[in-house]
Amino acid sequence: MSDVPHHRSRILVVDDDPDMLRLLSMRLGAAGYQVTAVGSAEAALAQLEIERPQLVLSDVRLPGRDGLALFAEVRSRHPSLPVILLTAHGTIPDAVEATARGVFGYLTKPYEAKELLDKIAQALALSTPAGPSRRADEAWRSDIVSRSNRMDDLLAEARMVAQSDASVLLRGDSGTGKEMLARAIHKASARAGKPFVAVNCGAIPEALLESELFGHVKGAFTDAVANHKGLFQAADGGTLLLDEIGDMPPALQVKLLRVLQERAVRPLGSSQSVPVDVRIVSATHRDLEVAMAEGQFREDLYYRLNVVTLTLPTLAERREDIPLLANHFLSKLAAKYGKRSSGFAPEALKALTMATWPGNVRQLYNVVEQVCALSTTPLVPLALVQRALRTPTMEVLSFAEARQRFERAYLVDLLKMTDGNVADAARLAQRNRTEFYRLLQKHALTPGLFKSDGSGAPEAGGDEAVADT
Repeated sequence: MSDVPHHRSRILVVDDDPDMLRLLSMRLGAAGYQVTAVGSAEAALAQLEIERPQLVLSDVRLPGRDGLALFAEVRSRHPSLPVILLTAHGTIPDAVEATARGVFGYLTKPYEAKELLDKIAQALALSTPAGPSRRADEAWRSDIVSRSNRMDDLLAEARMVAQSDASVLLRGDSGTGKEMLARAIHKASARAGKPFVAVNCGAIPEALLESELFGHVKGAFTDAVANHKGLFQAADGGTLLLDEIGDMPPALQVKLLRVLQERAVRPLGSSQSVPVDVRIVSATHRDLEVAMAEGQFREDLYYRLNVVTLTLPTLAERREDIPLLANHFLSKLAAKYGKRSSGFAPEALKALTMATWPGNVRQLYNVVEQVCALSTTPLVPLALVQRALRTPTMEVLSFAEARQRFERAYLVDLLKMTDGNVADAARLAQRNRTEFYRLLQKHALTPGLFKSDGSGAPEAGGDEAVADT
């Protein structure tokens, strides 16, 4: 026997002879490899869509597409994946030519078991190692499912950026995974042991955003009954993601710039600044250059945030990741819905791969959630995927989550309308004040922040210090 290490690398074995397939599987399994065995080139290519092995071992003579055609296809899809061909005497010239085109090597039948295992060990040693050391090395990006060259390049750049403390601006369409990349950068940085805090600047009402980011002190405005640490302080020592930074109101942009320059925050109503050590990652789907030209985004803030720019590709630009992502989401969601899943029917997977995906990875997740929730068979059929792709994909929320979101948005609108006057807001909602206060408490809403006279300044007669504007 060869001294091949038992490192559990996965090998895809392709042979149309069932006896030979069984023999190879037993031999490689005994040597410590994980083996996936298929009987044709077509089956091998379908398997590659689901899971990428570390090596392909294929007979040259196959029904339909032969081993050389399979090699050409593997080469175009996965240039770094090594392929070893098994040949009979008559096909040696073809195999030699294939070696010149990049096949790792070939073995002529009959071959010795040791010869085969040595050849496999050489191929695996020269290609990217896939053992535990690599997995540990990739823990920082473990949530990002990808095998496309485009994403590989982006992640390599992100990893380098993570080693510094430079501010990073993530660009990309909605749903491309900007928050996920920000988390990966945090995990790869020296700050990994400290908090990662994300805030969506476009989702929080303007009246609340300043208090959310910078905090407030007791008595800073009506209903400020206790000191409140802002998100900058919550992220101290770690990373703060300012998502949809392009939607930040101009008045707050000035205050954010001051925080970045002074590396300290001043909570609302306080005369004291609190030092903070935070790495800023910001994200936007807007064109900030256009926003600057239109006077909606400050140029000095833009240059402070945009030390390094990383641009996430759309899902259409990394189409080879679609089968991988779809199967990954399906296995996660099948567990959530308590369903047995054996994946997508090949034609269903093809339909997903060919779709346009204007909503990117988020839309793909929603489509997979929809088909998983509605599927009555372990194998997801084409018809269900087509149906999900035809209907505009909405985020699948539970009834309780949907009601919670509606309730909060309704209360925010009421408080805006009534200038933060609880009695008027309760009257409009046809609820008594006690019940209305309970609702505000449940959603952590502070009526005083909705007053239009200076956004959170104390009422007339108050002697508390007001925030510096």
